[in-house]
Amino acid sequence: MVVIASSLSLEEFLKQPERKPPFEYIDGKLYPKPMPKRQHSLLQSELCMAINAASKPNKVAYAFPELRCTFGGCSLIPDLAILYWDKIELDAEGIPIDDVYVAPDWTIEILSPDQSANRVTANIVHCLKFGFQLGWLVDPRDQSIMVFEPDKLPTLFQGEEALIIPNQINLTLCAKDIFDWLKLR
Repeated sequence: MVVIASSLSLEEFLKQPERKPPFEYIDGKLYPKPMPKRQHSLLQSELCMAINAASKPNKVAYAFPELRCTFGGCSLIPDLAILYWDKIELDAEGIPIDDVYVAPDWTIEILSPDQSANRVTANIVHCLKFGFQLGWLVDPRDQSIMVFEPDKLPTLFQGEEALIIPNQINLTLCAKDIFDWLKLR
């Protein structure tokens, strides 16, 4: 992973046109967000659909893929940023405002083969410091999900043990359910 030391402030970085691939701004450094490959993209899409199917009808929360969230001096792009409905800023017509300046309530990161698990974990920990409720680090290589909650040690989930999901979202999933989505036959 290429890391670029930047002389830009966070405010200056946010004024720049979006790059391809997009960059995350962390502690004055720029980290490229890797382009997802097929398995990553499939898991991201299925998780997004499952969470939104369970939370959107009752206006509980919404899962946004690849949404830039700027808070606490950083600008991160989680694979999925889940925001509770009351934290989604809307304009006068009820359309979401593009720029997000809060930590997601729940963040999901899916490791890509060329990503550093420590770098991605550091992003989840940054979210923890700014009031988020839940974080998942999904690792397709060993079919595990590390779950992060405030004031608790991380918990590793594999197989059929039910994952921790916010109480407000009526959804039950285990790691096996999620990794079974990779089987397209």
